Amino acid sequence: MEMPPRPTPSEEATIQVLLVEDDERLARLTARYLQEHGIIVTVSASGTDALAQTSRHAYDVILLDLMLPGRDGLEVCRELRTRTDVPIIMLTARGEEADRVLGLESGADDYLPKPYSSRELLARIRAQVRRARGKAGPTSHPVHAGRLVLDPRSLSASLDGKPLTLTTYEFSLLRVLAERAGRVLSREQLLDLVKGSADEVFDRSVDVHIFRLRQKLEVDPRNPRLLKTVRGAGYMLATGTEAEP
Repeated sequence: MEMPPRPTPSEEATIQVLLVEDDERLARLTARYLQEHGIIVTVSASGTDALAQTSRHAYDVILLDLMLPGRDGLEVCRELRTRTDVPIIMLTARGEEADRVLGLESGADDYLPKPYSSRELLARIRAQVRRARGKAGPTSHPVHAGRLVLDPRSLSASLDGKPLTLTTYEFSLLRVLAERAGRVLSREQLLDLVKGSADEVFDRSVDVHIFRLRQKLEVDPRNPRLLKTVRGAGYMLATGTEAEP
């Protein structure tokens, strides 16, 4: 199903959020707080309805509860990822690391366990929107790293001239690596450079997103030649002959 067009950077006077939450009281309180801070909020109480809403309207961010009636948040997230790169923030009472990793592996960009601070949620929404609109980094010029080209203005990327389909977080992570191609970056450095201080730090989120990037960049993701692991140190984007297939 073709998705509605995403807002362009010139249309950023407002942020439009889809809140998918079946707890009526929590949804009402969260929507009220966000609306008081200039966010336009649409509330959906089920996964089925949320998918229908996203087919009719383009949102800047989706706040997605994990435990939903009928189709749960993980299933909804996976389906959304087949047709859109809209930033998705998982909201759930299940805060164990394994659950967070599962959410990220399903395609979420961020994860906030309940009970959460409304102020922190607002900060994360704004951070995702800045990233999606190409305002998260210091430069808007295209980034060239060997066979890879990234354009922060359009959030587009290509490898050997072929377009890549990336989520906003994947684009931001790849951009950080491309801007420092040939340098080894630790998980902590990547978390700091990509997400900033407003977001929760947990190392395995980087591993999950690196895994997803390799599925899109590498001929053989199990033996990466472009996005390399340096054991005990971190990750590096290779750009020389070692990166050739």
